[in-house]
Amino acid sequence: MKLLQVENLKTTFHIDAGQVQAVRGISFHVEKGESIGIVGESGSGKSVSMLSLLKLLPDNATLTADNILFDGAQMVNTSQKAMRKMLGRDIGMIFQDPMTSLNPLFTVGEQIIEPLRIHQKLSKEAARQRAIEILRMVEIPSPEKRLKQYPHEFSGGMRQRVMIAIALSCSPKLLIADEPTTALDVTIQAQILDLMRDLKDKLNVSIVMITHDLGVIANMCNRIIVMYGGTIVEQGTTREIFYKPRHPYTWGLLRSIPQFTEGEKKKLISIPGSPPDLLRPPAGCAFTSRCPYAMKVCEKQPPQSVALSETHQAACWLMHPKAANHMREVIG
Repeated sequence: MKLLQVENLKTTFHIDAGQVQAVRGISFHVEKGESIGIVGESGSGKSVSMLSLLKLLPDNATLTADNILFDGAQMVNTSQKAMRKMLGRDIGMIFQDPMTSLNPLFTVGEQIIEPLRIHQKLSKEAARQRAIEILRMVEIPSPEKRLKQYPHEFSGGMRQRVMIAIALSCSPKLLIADEPTTALDVTIQAQILDLMRDLKDKLNVSIVMITHDLGVIANMCNRIIVMYGGTIVEQGTTREIFYKPRHPYTWGLLRSIPQFTEGEKKKLISIPGSPPDLLRPPAGCAFTSRCPYAMKVCEKQPPQSVALSETHQAACWLMHPKAANHMREVIG
């Protein structure tokens, strides 16, 4: 059953130099209880697409969509006031840097208790007990003591656990995690991912994880959405994306993951060139200038998304029947 359904979402930023088309007509859905990953380079539109859904955009941004349904409710024209009620209660968000997301002037306890008082109308003591419970759930030791401490008294990994605690405090239906492990070392990254996976199963919350690293979500997500140049270029189950990728950009992302094969040394292959200028997006496929398999049609017309299975789609001219022979040569 679909918890979130988005159709033809577009987000544009109006600046002095023109209009930055940050998100250019994406469509996707999130099932109840599942985890999906949204991957791509910086500037691909991953974070902006999620912030657009939550109406957390600056004044110079405009948003349009054919449809945004959350748990059956239409969100396209939802007011800021109504969205504030939903945030924290129905949708939780973990931001990228916990040190800048947590208020240094308030204790951790105050920052967990506030949404509980606002959204669940709990008394001060009931909210405090719930805060202790949620800190214990995210495996922070001595939660009664930690409630009285300030963010600077926590390590990076502990601050990220506090952010998870705040996001989950009101038992939301959807949790959006924006690069939740970027600033952490590898060991702490693994602990945070294990924690999120355990909490997802325990609380039956849907998760959207935003990242630039396919390796981070390999064992975390059921499905993966690959974004580039403000568009979705490929989406499918985790197995399909890792073992049957069909878009050249996805191939590039996979080649950039370190491979540890006994007795073999493999170089990491970077994707040449730079992402497109979304002030002046290309007329055709956004990946054309960096794609070693680009054809003339790629420069002139954007490709349509082609269904490769019930769960797997890719938007690439290599999928066109007339390019079948070329595609066979490319994938061997």
